[in-house]
Amino acid sequence: MAVRAFSRSKIAKLSAVFLQNQTVKPTIPISLPSKPQISYSDSNILSYSYFCGLRQYHDGRPRGPLWRGKKLIGKEALFVIQGLKRFKDDEEKLQRFIKNHVLRLLKMDMIAVLTELERQEEVSLATKIFQVIQKQDWYQPDVYLYKDLIIALTRGGKMDEAMKLWEVMRNENLFPDSQMYTEIIRGFLRDGSPADAMNIYEDMKKSPDPPDELPFRILLKGLLPHPLLRNRVKQDYEELFPEKHFYDPPEEIFGIH
Repeated sequence: MAVRAFSRSKIAKLSAVFLQNQTVKPTIPISLPSKPQISYSDSNILSYSYFCGLRQYHDGRPRGPLWRGKKLIGKEALFVIQGLKRFKDDEEKLQRFIKNHVLRLLKMDMIAVLTELERQEEVSLATKIFQVIQKQDWYQPDVYLYKDLIIALTRGGKMDEAMKLWEVMRNENLFPDSQMYTEIIRGFLRDGSPADAMNIYEDMKKSPDPPDELPFRILLKGLLPHPLLRNRVKQDYEELFPEKHFYDPPEEIFGIH
């Protein structure tokens, strides 16, 4: 019994000591250095954005040529362009697609399809769309519609089709401008047809528009192997542009000794 009472008293003393050690002592507040105040003014934000090369916002539009090239083309016009390119090798399906979809387009969408096909150098499809446009009630002869298509055909090497369209344009009392003459002359010289280029040149001389220097320079350069034709163009060039000068290569190039 005595041993049990002694153990109880010892446990009571140990618990009292333990509780004394667990008492919370008051903490002394420590003053920390205050952070510098940063002012987030508009000028600071703008200067930071400019310095880091960041945009303040994003308007959600796609960037680059995709947006600039297609923002003026409607969904129906884009669908028609894709369909025409899909069926361009099958004439029967192509004509059915034109009847079911192209003829339903509005005026601006149809012209947008024509312009985009010319830009993509799909000149055969562009010619078909132009023929469809000519049959519309709202169509009126426009030299610029002819101009873009003729230039596209010329750059694509389709000189026969370009000249057929040229004749149709002239029959509608439309007159080509200097750029059209330049591209046709350049196309014939590229294909090795200087006689056809000279025919266009003679037609250009009858144009009511004032002469331009560029077609003459292209002819003078392209007719180097044909000195007689070149001399005719050179005389006209010197009469029309007396203050201009053009380089004449040595006579050995012409085979004249």
